[in-house]
Amino acid sequence: GPYTKEDIDQWAECMARNLYAAGVRSNDICQNAYGMGLFTGGLGFHQGAEKIGCAIIPASSGMTERQVLLMQDFGTTVLFSTPSYALTIAEKAKDMGIDLRGLPLRVGIFGAEPWTAEMRKEIEDRMDIHAMEAYGLTEMGGPGVSFDCSEQNGLHISEDHFIPEIIDPITEEVLPLETQGELVFTSIRRQAMPLIRYRSRDITTLRREKCACGRTLVKMDKVYGRSDDMLIISGVNVFPSQIESLLLDFPEVEPQYVIILKKKGYLDTISIDVESRPEVYEAGKEKIAEIEKKIAGKIKGIIGIGAAVRIVPPKTITRSEGKAKRVFDQRGM
Repeated sequence: GPYTKEDIDQWAECMARNLYAAGVRSNDICQNAYGMGLFTGGLGFHQGAEKIGCAIIPASSGMTERQVLLMQDFGTTVLFSTPSYALTIAEKAKDMGIDLRGLPLRVGIFGAEPWTAEMRKEIEDRMDIHAMEAYGLTEMGGPGVSFDCSEQNGLHISEDHFIPEIIDPITEEVLPLETQGELVFTSIRRQAMPLIRYRSRDITTLRREKCACGRTLVKMDKVYGRSDDMLIISGVNVFPSQIESLLLDFPEVEPQYVIILKKKGYLDTISIDVESRPEVYEAGKEKIAEIEKKIAGKIKGIIGIGAAVRIVPPKTITRSEGKAKRVFDQRGM
């Protein structure tokens, strides 16, 4: 916020576009597992689904066992949540002996944090759904700025509401299309808090091309990372999303991990704790050591940093009910 009544109406319109492009229709039952209080996500998704005419379960985040029971009892067909919380719900359902793939659930619309193509596939496999992306930022009114279509090949930006640009995050020079840089927005219809050339800190690329879905709006690629999230480790620029992509290439581990940065003398060190799947941990220390070595080797070979990888027992990393905290930088301690 703040919002005028007109701002709220326009926000609902943008969100309805977003949801419709993702396949949501008036006969859907939408379970909203975004935070509902002062967090813009929950309210935006609720308004968009309401405008389409859907039935809405305002579950909010948390109480994960109840989320699973609501899906089962009400026949939820569409889930709104952060991608990391979707995986938490899938894990809880498995613990409860409930196979989400047998429920009416068919679409999930996820956002509020960067997530990789590998995490999208993980969610789709565990839930047997189409995992779609919604992008937005509080300063532009919340979610609904850009959205996935059926092609899942870039997010369409609502250009009648927002003017997007890509800049060099250091020099602030405007960059041409198809060049990676920081995304900047100008809001052209907001009344209460219009912003000119607001720096999102999100790193992505803009593309203007004909989409098979028929939309002609400019596309942005999935957010690669944030300019203020980029880690500099012994002079090497690293985004957490790079590490996530590599970890999810290994079927032996769960998509639950933390990155810990420390100082050893004057040198930066990075360690990565990642959960193993139950059968892998039960296989013993030799198997675990073998996987740790493989992961560390791949990180060294592709990213160029030496990381201490530690496989930890299942369900030992704290689960997220909203945006996941993956990085703990202890170098200044």
